[in-house]
Amino acid sequence: MARKPNYNFERQEREKAAAAKAAEKAAAKAERRNEAAAKKAQPADD
Repeated sequence: MARKPNYNFERQEREKAAAAKAAEKAAAKAERRNEAAAKKAQPADD
């Protein structure tokens, strides 16, 4: 017998996964931004 679908729970799980992915992407972007700022602030020795 097939299980009864739980649409609300499934939607919540999809939204939670999407939010986690977005947060991970934002953290990576912030890290790259900080690295670029640190590199720019550091004087270049030629």
